[in-house]
Amino acid sequence: MKKQILIIFFLIFGINSFAQNYETFEELKNNIISKTIPLISAEDLKKAENTKSALLIIDAREKGEYNVSHIKRAQHVGYNNFNISKLKKIDKNTIVIVYCSVGYRSEKVGEKLKKAGFKKVMNLKGGIFDWKNKGYPVYDNEEKETEKVHAYDRSWGKWLINGEKVYE
Repeated sequence: MKKQILIIFFLIFGINSFAQNYETFEELKNNIISKTIPLISAEDLKKAENTKSALLIIDAREKGEYNVSHIKRAQHVGYNNFNISKLKKIDKNTIVIVYCSVGYRSEKVGEKLKKAGFKKVMNLKGGIFDWKNKGYPVYDNEEKETEKVHAYDRSWGKWLINGEKVYE
């Protein structure tokens, strides 16, 4: 029970302190992740979207975040309740790009994908925040382009410069 309380405490206070410890978004992007999964920039993902390569984009945020907006054709897999069986029909050689708000949760999901045998997994550096900050489009749950982005909370939302911040 004490361990669960500590984990909850860390999740509430520890993760939020990550967002506050950095001067710039570039510094945050470079330090929030361990780089256990290769990174792809927003610019390179945008270029890859326009190719005919087999590419799967997955969103490692929670359903409410995904419903506000996501990258076009992204498949929701979540983080808290991530289940690898959602991807059992996907060829393990498919290029898989994982993203979340800034890259932390997507890195953890990417590690699980690699462990499950996926060979070409990449993490979107800076997540959907960097994607939107670079001016790339996001889509709501009806697949209509939107300016809204779920900003997780106010301590993380400060890193979203372009778009309309949404908090639940």
